Amino acid sequence: MSVREKEYRVDYLARVEGEGALYVKVRDGEVVDVKFKIFEPPRLFEALLVGRMYYDVPDITARICGICPVAYQMSSVHALESVFGVRVEGPLRDLRRLIYCGEWIESHILHAFMLHAPDFLGYADAIRMAKDHPDIVKTALRVKKIGNDLVALMGGREVHPVSVCVGGFYKVPDRRRLEAFRPQLKEGKALTKDLLSWVAELDFPSFEQDYEFVSLSHPREYPMNEGRIVSSKGLDIPVQEYEDHFEEEQVPYSNALHSRIKGRGSYMVGPLSRINLNRDKLLSETREALADMGFSTPCKNPFKSIIARVAETLYAFEEALRIIDEYREPERPRVEFKVRAGRGSGCTEAPRGILYHRYDVSDDGKVLSAKIVPPTAQNQKRIEEDLRAIAPQLIRLPRERATWRFEQAIRNYDPCISCATHFLRLEIEEE
Repeated sequence: MSVREKEYRVDYLARVEGEGALYVKVRDGEVVDVKFKIFEPPRLFEALLVGRMYYDVPDITARICGICPVAYQMSSVHALESVFGVRVEGPLRDLRRLIYCGEWIESHILHAFMLHAPDFLGYADAIRMAKDHPDIVKTALRVKKIGNDLVALMGGREVHPVSVCVGGFYKVPDRRRLEAFRPQLKEGKALTKDLLSWVAELDFPSFEQDYEFVSLSHPREYPMNEGRIVSSKGLDIPVQEYEDHFEEEQVPYSNALHSRIKGRGSYMVGPLSRINLNRDKLLSETREALADMGFSTPCKNPFKSIIARVAETLYAFEEALRIIDEYREPERPRVEFKVRAGRGSGCTEAPRGILYHRYDVSDDGKVLSAKIVPPTAQNQKRIEEDLRAIAPQLIRLPRERATWRFEQAIRNYDPCISCATHFLRLEIEEE
């Protein structure tokens, strides 16, 4: 019996952050191998932190990503505060949610409209999409700019902000400055409603999987900085038990670790997981908008993650306005504390999903060890399983169409392989 041989090759897959490769092998119509390869050199941030003082950690970890630096800062300060016994509450806690709102806005809009939306409409990039949909692209850029401005207002600058510290902030804005920003937030909220309506009308491929969705969950609010780690299949643990239930493994073809739930396997983190597990905590306008468009949960179609991202953007505007309306200036910008030795962990919701940090600290405040598990590392194994599951239906399509859909399946997760947008090599081989 002859064996069919066929190759699909794409030299560069744009619109992802980082450098990697994909290999799919099909023999006589059967998928026999899938590898999502990350060949970008290790960046060694965990090793770079060892020996540094605790107060350096938020600014160093922020450099891991230029799109979501706030997430790295927040997970690091929460982990260190758990070592030192610090509780950040009241206005300072609200301000941490406020700067996180800015990051969710700018990151979600960047992915949804500059990187992901072109897939649904058949464009190679947002520049080509803008020729036919100029109003959508201009609106998205305006909304992203408001998110960047909010991060700058809170953090001193829009990329790698410098105000976040253990115990709170080095400096906090007065109420007058926050009030002056309300018109921009109201504008952004209105624009995002239009964008959400637009993405809801996109043509979504028919594809569902039995995911284990994982996110933080908080009893009173949509999760950003705090909560327990929960899943759609019964997991419910405090952040401190993360490493008891999750593990990483090194695969020979990738420089990035794969995460799994011990004894269970892959899982999904990110906006689709958050909205599936926490929809009831969304504020009223976002809940109503989702209901009006008929978006039901649990949603198991990863291609609809673009709806979840834009819905979370709308929520971030609602939440930012709520925080400013209720804001009372704190007596001091940070909580007093004493440095002590110990181990602490923290987990917050980066735009792409839960971001776990764990540190061991000496009695004089030096970092003895560090562990950081970013969202994309947690999603990598799940991405491979999506590609394996969707391959049988795609290989029946014309070559160009099949390749396009494989690329889109990867971009559903907004993979952030590094802090810059590089390229991914896609190679699909049939033999």
